[in-house]
Amino acid sequence: MAENPKSNTESFIERGGLWVLAQIPILLLAFLVPIWTGAAGFVPRQPLQIAGVVLAVVGTVVCVLGLRQLGAALTPFPRPLEQAALRSSGVYALVRHPIYSGLLVATVGWSLWWLSTPGLLVAVAAGIFFDRKAAYEEIWLGDKYREQYAEYRKRVKKFLPWIY
Repeated sequence: MAENPKSNTESFIERGGLWVLAQIPILLLAFLVPIWTGAAGFVPRQPLQIAGVVLAVVGTVVCVLGLRQLGAALTPFPRPLEQAALRSSGVYALVRHPIYSGLLVATVGWSLWWLSTPGLLVAVAAGIFFDRKAAYEEIWLGDKYREQYAEYRKRVKKFLPWIY
């Protein structure tokens, strides 16, 4: 399949590069703030910490599954690659944005693991950020896949299966 020449000439910003740059400090803060501000240590001793560990592991697994299922279509940019096919099976049958979902669940879990209220606030901020990033991504996905994506959007929730 021949590549669209435009896909090779689109600028960093046109592909959504500012979203990529913005997520770096957000994810870094989501990792570091709980360690800096947590009331607990790395070894879980309380039920809330154990729940946090479970959420962190589940979120990481969901994120990795989303990354693996994209395969060659994986890009850090919100704009889909020209040659990419829409993924709607596997973990993508549960949520439209499993990488973002996994990151958010892991972020909440990591904050609970460390018993960090400021960490949970960063997780909320990350949730708002990824919700907005996904909204832009969905515009591009809708343009690329038209009716197929519209149907997929009706069937599958954005971040949390059957909820949101």
